[in-house]
Amino acid sequence: MNGDNFLELRNISKRFHGVQALKDVDFELRRGEIQCIVGENGSGKSTLIKIISGVYTPEPGGTITIDGVSQSDITPAKSTHLGIQVIYQDHSLFPNLTVAENIGIHQHLETGRQFVNWKKLRQTARDAMSKIDVSLDVERLVEKLSVADRQLVAICRAIAADARLVIMDEPTSSLTRQEVDALFKVVRDLQQKSITIVFVSHRLNEVMEIAERVTILRDGLKVATFDAKDMDDHKLGFLMTGQEISYSALTNGFNREKTILEVDRLSKKGNYRDISFDLHEGEVLGFTGLLGSGRTELALSLFGMNPPESGQIRINGETVHLATNHEAIARGIGYVPEDRLTLGLIMEQPVGGNIALTVLKTLLTRCNLIDSGKQKAFIDQRISDLNIRVPDAEVAVNTLSGGNQQRVVLAKWIATHPKILILDAPTVGVDVAAKSGIYEIVKRLASHGIGIILISDEVPELLSNCHRILLMRKGRLVGQYLPSEISEKELGQKINEG
Repeated sequence: MNGDNFLELRNISKRFHGVQALKDVDFELRRGEIQCIVGENGSGKSTLIKIISGVYTPEPGGTITIDGVSQSDITPAKSTHLGIQVIYQDHSLFPNLTVAENIGIHQHLETGRQFVNWKKLRQTARDAMSKIDVSLDVERLVEKLSVADRQLVAICRAIAADARLVIMDEPTSSLTRQEVDALFKVVRDLQQKSITIVFVSHRLNEVMEIAERVTILRDGLKVATFDAKDMDDHKLGFLMTGQEISYSALTNGFNREKTILEVDRLSKKGNYRDISFDLHEGEVLGFTGLLGSGRTELALSLFGMNPPESGQIRINGETVHLATNHEAIARGIGYVPEDRLTLGLIMEQPVGGNIALTVLKTLLTRCNLIDSGKQKAFIDQRISDLNIRVPDAEVAVNTLSGGNQQRVVLAKWIATHPKILILDAPTVGVDVAAKSGIYEIVKRLASHGIGIILISDEVPELLSNCHRILLMRKGRLVGQYLPSEISEKELGQKINEG
């Protein structure tokens, strides 16, 4: 083993029910480095992480060496003892426990004591937070925290467990740019304390920003490991997919003569104030802004789930009062939420059932029973139209990749034949190739006359998919930009101002 390496994997393979998840993968981590693992969904990233953390056992012939010592039969408990901590996308926290309890729970369990030393537990939490210059209320319930603060609690828990290697699975997928910057500062602070960091991410621009080296997986094989300074988004995209991925600017025009949505001085205290804009037939209108800008609250108002206190909403010239989402749907508005796992889909239910959920009334017989033949034809058509990769419409949605889950959400709302479709962060947690496919769907829908509101904090996504971009800050609209007249750097700076 190279003396500079904390971890070495050699000839690692793993097969599940005949599917080769990993094949002869070599992987190295230097002490104190920040390395990113990238690849499409199904490339083997999660399997590799779970082998390192002892959740999965590699097939015979593979070797794992940690800190110069060959390891066999690694279990999650042994992995933790060796200083390996994994922070998964859901953070694996206890929402009904306090910050202190979540950070110090493992240390308490290791003592085997029946009673909790609350003073020591709180001090453990404060000590862990102080190491990365974080200050959170140790008595606050985790369920009351923002996603960004939950991420910090998970990191502090790893520090309290004397982590030497911290693996972060999609740590920025639900964070704003401002929160990403704060997280990156924490990651660099961990590195200064000689803690090795592995990032798994779909956001290639962030990979290039934080990583020293990048390992690329494709179809269970390791493509290569490169110095991040020698890579860019396009090279990474090609190596991940085997094909050129380009995000071309939106070229389709829209019907400037046909205004389908008018928002006039819409206000709701604590959410947003004096919001006015219009949306045209076939237009893709981007909304962006930092956390607290009010963009999602505004979207929920347009979908009847957060009624405004004053102002007007007009659809096709008619003033409407949207008190519920049912009223919004009846007016031709669809909404794809940012959190598809809890708000957009019923994860344990079949793909087909999710797709048909919004239009069940149209699939009934005269006896008010579901016409199974009509339902199947409807579902099959939607799966085909959106190119949802699924072996069978009866498989559960939670078995699909992030990109395919998002296509199911889109299919569900497209089935309602909306005039207006609101997309809140539609590519969160979606890999590079799946993003490209979703962008093409958005452009196709717009070309058919649907007015689309695209909410995003990914600047390249906005510039290549929107006709106009509106910037919100502290509940107000503060700017309007045309993609052809502003650069990626300039727009990023304006978003992060103030």
